[in-house]
Amino acid sequence: MNTEHRSGFRRLHLVIRGIVQGVGFRFFVERHARRLGLRGWVRNVADGSVEVLAEGPEEALRLLLEQCQQGPRSAHVEKVETQWLLPAND
Repeated sequence: MNTEHRSGFRRLHLVIRGIVQGVGFRFFVERHARRLGLRGWVRNVADGSVEVLAEGPEEALRLLLEQCQQGPRSAHVEKVETQWLLPAND
């Protein structure tokens, strides 16, 4: 198993709360993540939140975080729970 991580790569886990389902939030996150060259996933959660797990260069992850704090126009982001993690050993 490779225990070395690519320099500057991180993993970011987000839970976004507010009016974030049914407003195109997942598509919004996916579009920005692809544009930034990030890997990961985004999904709706039963409690009405949106969960994101993204991996890539820390600078790109910070830009994605800023976008998630804003959200698409039709969303209303109340809170973004943020957890920084080490990247996966893929």
